[in-house]
Amino acid sequence: MRRTSILLCALLLAAATPAPHRAPHPAPHASPRPARVAHFDHIFMIVEENKSAERIVGDDDAPALTALAKQYGYASRFYAESHPSEPNYVAMVGGSTYGIRDDDAYYCHANDTRPSCSNSRRPGYVDHTIDRPSLASLIDAKGLTWKNYDEDLPAPGSLAVSSHLYASKHDGFINYLSVQKDPKLAQKMVGFDRLYADLRTGDVPTFSLIVPNLCDEMHGTGNPLDGLDCSYAIRGKLIGRGDANAKRIVDAIMASPVWRAKGNSAIVITFDEDDGGGHAGCCGNDPNDPANAGGGHIATLVITNHGPRGVVDPTPYSHYSLLRTIQDALGLRPYLGRADAPGVVPMIPLFGAAR
Repeated sequence: MRRTSILLCALLLAAATPAPHRAPHPAPHASPRPARVAHFDHIFMIVEENKSAERIVGDDDAPALTALAKQYGYASRFYAESHPSEPNYVAMVGGSTYGIRDDDAYYCHANDTRPSCSNSRRPGYVDHTIDRPSLASLIDAKGLTWKNYDEDLPAPGSLAVSSHLYASKHDGFINYLSVQKDPKLAQKMVGFDRLYADLRTGDVPTFSLIVPNLCDEMHGTGNPLDGLDCSYAIRGKLIGRGDANAKRIVDAIMASPVWRAKGNSAIVITFDEDDGGGHAGCCGNDPNDPANAGGGHIATLVITNHGPRGVVDPTPYSHYSLLRTIQDALGLRPYLGRADAPGVVPMIPLFGAAR
């Protein structure tokens, strides 16, 4: 595995060294106020697939993400919730895996004989449609807006399980009943054509969940017709394709009027799980829960238009930490699921503190 050795050493050294305390010292005898996440007007979350942190930041196959991590912010100890993909996506937007341990379709239940429910006879199988609050329902309740931008989605509001390079298991929102029944779903669950059109006009929602297709998110396929850079077997090319696609999305966001506005905007680039199958985890994970035992060490970058620069944050974080931070940044309560678990803290060094 090739490495950009100088950059990687610098990142590791920064990760091992506590970040300097930049806030002014309180006046004598004054009690310092606890830091809070800054308010954000727009948050864009881009989700990539199945790669450990070591395969991304500092690796020659991912030059764009490595450069962004160096220039903006990198959470050097960030962990996923589970293996395989679907429970992590559910946790990202809802604060729990809700017992899901597989990639079965969002509509499956125990002993379900329908297509894409192949694990439904396993002991402990749970409903994959979740009748609980999610980030979407909290955003709706506050009068804010959200969209799920899915590359190669068959049609706006589609409830398809899969369609060539689209996979609903990489969605998360679609597992929640309130989203499935949303009368405006066709306006909120849309393709990348709408993503780029919305960015050009600046008419973007408060929260954007951006999910590239199987080739562009580094997942890959086994179909040779999808190209060598989408092959499971050629990981370097697959990572390179995903890296270039992530840069294309980031560049489009930065060219949007919202990025140049006075209000705070943030881009988060994270992964669902690592590619090693290990169960390393932290921060709200339960090692005794097979659905929440940890999904490995993954890269997570935070890019802000007005916030911190050049930060490597060694604080242990998980997707629950990111969810808590998003809730704080948008003023959404109550905390969802394990976003309020012991040890789950907001990512203030990367997003910036409220003034």
